[in-house]
Amino acid sequence: KGQSVLREQAQAEQVWNYAINQSRGDIREVIVESFIPFESEITLLTVTQKNGNTLFCAPIGHRQERGDYQESWQPANISTEQLMAAQQMAQQVTNALGGAGIWGVEFFISKDDVYFSELSPRPHDTGMVTLANTQNLSQFELHARAILGLPIPLIVLQQAGASAVLLAHDTASHFHITGIEAALQLQGTDLRIFGKPSIRPYRRMGVVLANGELDKGVEPLRLLAQQAASMIQVNVDPQK
Repeated sequence: KGQSVLREQAQAEQVWNYAINQSRGDIREVIVESFIPFESEITLLTVTQKNGNTLFCAPIGHRQERGDYQESWQPANISTEQLMAAQQMAQQVTNALGGAGIWGVEFFISKDDVYFSELSPRPHDTGMVTLANTQNLSQFELHARAILGLPIPLIVLQQAGASAVLLAHDTASHFHITGIEAALQLQGTDLRIFGKPSIRPYRRMGVVLANGELDKGVEPLRLLAQQAASMIQVNVDPQK
């Protein structure tokens, strides 16, 4: 929230005020970042345990617009060397912060480097793809086990998967969702509706999930999830 791009010095006061006015909480600080060249983004779901080793899920690729996740897929196509670098950084950061649970650790991937981006100390929006049964345990099951101190012997990637968000485009407190039955006619799809009480432009109201065989890759599943999402509409109720 409050993200914008400063393209010339004359915009400095404008983007500062926007960052302050749109921020959450009452801390009057902003983060200033510079652009770096990269090819893709990943989330590396990292599990820290009370009595066990740090574990990693298969990397999740994702695409963002307006600073918000729009789709994700698992596994992301990165090299073994890139994955090992990301795992090493994720372990260093989570060890320093401490605690048990799942972390959504994000990275930028370039040809020559892996850059730590940010992390969330909780299940991650891009990690909702694990609800497509891509793993033996979803990110939510992993988080629950970790904070309860229950054992997690192994995280196994079982299938490929993809997710696509369902967005609202209007502002209203009374609405209905259509197209769910048609979307679920597509083989390999599932969805979650979040149950939010109102809509506004670009608010995420749910997520469509798709899964399939690992050896067929994620690209067909990305298209499938997007196709199913396009069939579902968030409609404003007519005024009575």
